[in-house]
This record gives sequence, C-alpha cells and structure tokens, in this order.
Amino acid sequence: MIYFLVPVYNESANLYELAINLTSALPNEEKYFVFVDDKSTDDTVEVITRHFISERLEIIEKTKNGGPGDSFNLGMNWIIENSTNPKDLVVTVEGDNTSDVGILNNMIVNANLGYDLVLASVYAQGGGFDKTSTFRKLISFIANMIFRALFNLKVLTMSSFYRVYSIEVLKKIKKEFGVIISESGFICMLEILLKSIKLNARIIEVPMILKSDKRVGKSKMKIFKTTMGYLRFLFKNYARLKA
Repeated sequence: MIYFLVPVYNESANLYELAINLTSALPNEEKYFVFVDDKSTDDTVEVITRHFISERLEIIEKTKNGGPGDSFNLGMNWIIENSTNPKDLVVTVEGDNTSDVGILNNMIVNANLGYDLVLASVYAQGGGFDKTSTFRKLISFIANMIFRALFNLKVLTMSSFYRVYSIEVLKKIKKEFGVIISESGFICMLEILLKSIKLNARIIEVPMILKSDKRVGKSKMKIFKTTMGYLRFLFKNYARLKA
C-alpha cells in the first residue's frame, strides 16, 4: 500500500487539481489518502470528501491549529497503526500542488530498491525553482547551507515536504526517539531527516522543479516565524542530534 499523507490548512482552492493529480498517479498501485486538517476556517474538509469520495480516504480533523509538524506526526502515527505490510510506503506531499507528481514514479522506484527515504530535491542536479521569488530562493539556499555545514549533512535539500518514507523507518524513529516529530513548524522536516540519518537510513535525492505558480493563493510559510523556528531548533537540538 502507498499512503499519501497530506497536511492541509485552508487549501480548498487547490484541492480539485490536487485530487486529479494524486488519484491519477501510480495507477497500478494500491493507494490510501490520509489528510490532516489543521483546523481550516474554509470548506477544506468538505471539498476533500467531495473530490476523494471514491478513494480509500481518512481525514484527521484537529481541534486546534498546531502547525504542519503536528499534522505530519498525527498522520504518520495513524498510518503506522493501520499499516499491515512492512513494505508499505508513505508519500508526503504539499496540499497546494507544488509537489510534482511527474517525478513520483521515479521516487517510488528508488524506495522499492531499498531506500528508506527519498527526497524530492530542488538542489539535486536537474532540479530548481520556477516562478519562485529571488528572496525566498535565497533564504532557502542559506538555510540549507548553514544546516548542512553544522550537521555535516551529505543531502542537498532539507525542508521539502515532498518525500517517500518506508513504513519501517518511521517505526524505527518512533521506537528510538519516542515520537516521530516533536516540532510543530516547518522545521519538522529537518527534524525527521536528522533522526533518519542518526538511524543510518538509506537516503537518496530525486531532482524536482518547484513550480510555485501551481499554487492558488499564498504559501502558508511565514519567513520570519520559520527562521525563528530554525534557530530555536538549533539551540535545543544541535548537540543531541549531531552526536
């Protein structure tokens, strides 16, 4: 089974195209769609139900807004509890259509070759940005460079939501650390990456072009808040996760 885990917050305008992209992807695979709604104030949940009505579907509705890290943690725990096959995979994607499903088959092939974590990377050769502001690209580049240097990371991208995890690596992370993700903000992607590396997970990157013009509306990521989250994470966790 391939579980698609999608955190959403006020994404109703993006869900029609997202449904077309995800339901048509990997036509020969068994798929299960798990959405975690971060207390949306629009009709996101209703629209999900409408567009995924004929699919295997679980919608986790939160009682308060807790951020994407909290949503990923809830969704991953639900999948672990409901998965029955150690070969199951978890695909985490953006809810705003910026995750390019055109590279998904390549990502799944790599996961089936034995990689525990497959990253969609704008920094891998062949990847890049399209219709993304220079300022946002610069912030992303600087953050990646700093954390790669501090943690001696070999991977090129650290913050992308778009990934494929083996179910087994998620179980190992929970067993070793007690919680899969503890950070509530966008820094959660670095947290789970570092935990995976600490457990000697096999990791590979697949190049992706990030096309921000596929998104209806603005990104939910607030640059200042996210930057402060990265600094707090570094202060709290540098020694523990680098060791």
